[in-house]
Amino acid sequence: AFSRGFLIQSLAQLENLCKQLYETTDTTTRLQAEKALVEFTNSPDCLSKCQLLLERGSSSYSQLLAATCLTKLVSRTNNPLPLEQRIDIRNYVLNYLATRPKLATFVTQALIQLYARITKLGWFDCQKDDYVFRNAITDVTRFLQVQCIYLIQHIHIYKHTHTLTYTTHPLTKHRKIASSFRDSSLFDIFTLSCNLLKQASGKNLNLNDESQHGLLMQLLKLTHNCLNFDFIGTSTDESSDDLCTVQIPTSWRSAFLDSSTLQLFFDLYHSIPPSFSPLVLSCLVQIASVRRSLFNNAERAKFLSHLVDGVKRILENPQSLSDPNNYHEFCRLLARLKSNYQLGELVKVENYPEVIRLIANFTVTSLQHWEFAPNSVHYLLSLWQRLAASVPYVKATEPHMLETYTPEVTKAYITSRLESVHIILRDGLEDPLEDTGLVQQQLDQLSTIGRCEYEKTCALLVQLFDQSAQSYQELLQSASASPMDVAVQEGRLTWLVYIIGAVIGGRVSFASTDEQDAMDGELVCRVLQLMNLTDSRLAQAGNEKLELAMLSFFEQFRKIYIGDQVQKSSKLYRRLSEVLGLNDETMVLSVFIGKIITNLKYWGRCEPITSKTLQLLNDLSIGYPFLSYVRKLVKLSAVQFMLNNHTSEHFSFLGINNQSNLTDMRCRTTFYTALGRLLMVDLGTRTLVGLVRDLRGIAFAFNAKTSFMMLFEWIYPSYMPILQRAIELWYHDPACTTPVLKLMAELVHNRSQRLQFDVSSPNGILLFRETSKMITMYGNRILTLGEVPKDQVYALKLKGISICFSMLKAALSGSYVNFGVFRLYGDDALDNALQTFIKLLLSIPHSDLLDYPKLSQSYYSLLEVLTQDHMNFIASLEPRVIMYILSSISEGLTALDTMVCTGCCSCLDHIVTYLFKQLSRSTKKRTTPLNQESDRFLHIMQQHPEMIQQMLSTVLNIIIFEDCRNQWSMSRPLLGLILLNEKYFSDLRNSIVNSQPPEKQQAMHLCFENLMEGIERNLLTKNRDRFTQNLSAFRREVNDSMKNSTYGVNSNDMMS
Repeated sequence: AFSRGFLIQSLAQLENLCKQLYETTDTTTRLQAEKALVEFTNSPDCLSKCQLLLERGSSSYSQLLAATCLTKLVSRTNNPLPLEQRIDIRNYVLNYLATRPKLATFVTQALIQLYARITKLGWFDCQKDDYVFRNAITDVTRFLQVQCIYLIQHIHIYKHTHTLTYTTHPLTKHRKIASSFRDSSLFDIFTLSCNLLKQASGKNLNLNDESQHGLLMQLLKLTHNCLNFDFIGTSTDESSDDLCTVQIPTSWRSAFLDSSTLQLFFDLYHSIPPSFSPLVLSCLVQIASVRRSLFNNAERAKFLSHLVDGVKRILENPQSLSDPNNYHEFCRLLARLKSNYQLGELVKVENYPEVIRLIANFTVTSLQHWEFAPNSVHYLLSLWQRLAASVPYVKATEPHMLETYTPEVTKAYITSRLESVHIILRDGLEDPLEDTGLVQQQLDQLSTIGRCEYEKTCALLVQLFDQSAQSYQELLQSASASPMDVAVQEGRLTWLVYIIGAVIGGRVSFASTDEQDAMDGELVCRVLQLMNLTDSRLAQAGNEKLELAMLSFFEQFRKIYIGDQVQKSSKLYRRLSEVLGLNDETMVLSVFIGKIITNLKYWGRCEPITSKTLQLLNDLSIGYPFLSYVRKLVKLSAVQFMLNNHTSEHFSFLGINNQSNLTDMRCRTTFYTALGRLLMVDLGTRTLVGLVRDLRGIAFAFNAKTSFMMLFEWIYPSYMPILQRAIELWYHDPACTTPVLKLMAELVHNRSQRLQFDVSSPNGILLFRETSKMITMYGNRILTLGEVPKDQVYALKLKGISICFSMLKAALSGSYVNFGVFRLYGDDALDNALQTFIKLLLSIPHSDLLDYPKLSQSYYSLLEVLTQDHMNFIASLEPRVIMYILSSISEGLTALDTMVCTGCCSCLDHIVTYLFKQLSRSTKKRTTPLNQESDRFLHIMQQHPEMIQQMLSTVLNIIIFEDCRNQWSMSRPLLGLILLNEKYFSDLRNSIVNSQPPEKQQAMHLCFENLMEGIERNLLTKNRDRFTQNLSAFRREVNDSMKNSTYGVNSNDMMS
């Protein structure tokens, strides 16, 4: 299979190029070497040269080049290698690995990747009725030698064979291979790895020996990969919360019913060095997460008992947990105890009382050592949060004992955070409070834990708050107080305010009593008193973190105790009345607004506080018109002050000077959105004044025709030239152009039919002229930017283009312009806008259209409108533009975003319908010939039938083989695609039928016959609906037919 006609001189030259590529520091030399090697990989005799490099090459880099080139050769989709050649390469690679145990690690990895690639991509290839690439276990075992190094290499092969993904092949093929691999080979590999681990654990391995050390490490990685396999094709995002279920197939039951499997990993944990333990614990995490339905109740109880016993044994011998990786994985294991099992099941375990005591002690100790592995605390708090949330629902008679241990966990968290403040300030350590995301995550968990035995939580918080508040007040009154002491007390109070807000927010998770509302009142009174103290000092000094904690507290209080759903007789309000004289909700709202105005006055140059303060104002205003408290809000003098004095004199963040950061001015939109809502409550004849972001906030709030037309008539035509001029001057600065474009997009958006002009008014046409002018001006200028760095291309270019697409879509679909008028009277506004759209579109690579979600949604939404109402324009485009658009639709059909996929289906339906109508007209005898655009469009489609055929194949594959979430949308273009490509559809149908096992082919053929039963050759609505009904039945029948077939890619029936 390999040609050997390769000269020794060429071999030396290649090795020299490899050395230059990987070792030289000279950029020019490296680029030249890279160019030469690229030419080599594309040469016709690359295959034979690769074998010669492997056999005679003296450099590891040349061997790496050969392995990499071979991998590319076997992976190519166009002009693939013959089956016999791939078999030869596979066998050659295995022999090469077996006979050369001392290869460089990166060469071994590359060759293993090559073997895995051949195996995976050839999984369904047959030779004499034998699946030649499915005997990976047999092939590899044949080469197992006594030396551990061979075994390690082959374990690598197992590992890579089923984890490999390769993006140039369709996702459906990968799923089909993964499903077959799971059913035919994965369990055998898992069993083999467990057996080898048992043998290893029974021997006294010398882990100082590099080969034995590597053997054990690779065995554990292999086992973990088997347990971490994507069994049902969900492709869970690894960055998401990993408290998920492992969907072990039913055929694996025996391995998990056998307690020795679980015991193996606990024994390994205790018998091997800590450096291996994280992998062992990772395996245990996966085992602990196997789906509940794998067992019946008795089996699950037995399995859980063994699992809890193993956890207890680790807690009783915690020495290895001093390693951060072990500690992290063990915390994950503890979290799985509650994520996968019910509290009622846990309490029935024989050793539950002792285990819950040990877990509580472990948690308390972990929280007290706050500086050790802080990212692992999430899992411990998650465990206790789930346990506490289950208390009201547990029905078991056995005691859960959480009333004893949750207060200990709560106390440990609170006191450890307070004690950390002094150490952090003293030693200059990183403050956890600066990571607001992590703090908020932990507080969300604590909110549930703290509400369990809330009396104890409240008593502790009152005691600690009073101590810190008193010390703080004494320090402020003392002339000799050190700044360090003041900072420590402010840090402690910051934590306490955050925690008080969290436990008040936790009220939503439990049925609250009057006594607990009274406790909330005690805590709220203290925070408000502290706020009065700190606000009185803002002219001299303030603490940013404490202010952010206050805003977090206000947000939690608003969610729970502000609104029509709250009983105003709540004991919280009684306590506020007794202590602070806040007799009702109106007075509490006055405190909210007072705090908002204070923050905007004193913290206007602090973006985090200003942003969160305005968000609080926005949240308070958003209740209109459903919550009566917003009407109370408007009547407050403080709100009236804001409505009448929104200037930089009173609110510094509204000012513009040389020190202002343009990007920080985004908060103005939030401010004016809130003011706009409040203004709507009591709208008079008030003149609306402001800048672009202010106006957009107001425009967004005005959904009624009366209020919006007031705004529109004020802006147009007087101030529209200012917006156009801003785009002309500062097109290159997104901080300026983005707000202007967004305002224009908001003004042309006919939301709630607010843009309704009188019959005699030309304003609709005039508004579109302004829209066209702005799009054209921005588009022509932004295209002059030239090359933009990849990391800045969205911010500098694509974001503005995306807004232009949204603006044009809103204008075209607003139903307030008759677009036929433009061509009739020679007005080029519509043509200019559409031609600019094409220019902007062609400047965007295909990959960017789907890589940036906002861009893809705006583009496909606009394209849907164009194909529906302006198909003559699409038909008049140049062939390369039409092919670009069709390619983008084809790629969008397989997008993960359902909105994009559905939009592509609609676009395709409009195009196919247009084609079918024009084709039908061209075949009939008529006196009126097709117009030039239609005739050219038909000609282009006839020249490139593969594009439409590819989309027919894609749609059909998605419907048959994938989890089609928008089947109705997919069905609409499918009928037109079939009618336009009847011969291709027939070939495609035969191909699908023939790919099934012989016993399934007749059933599949019948499915296709039923699909077209009663379907006529037209695209009338009645015919389409009949086809959609047939398609639903077709999909059900196909899935039923393929359920038990290894040929099907959607076989998730192993759960049955």
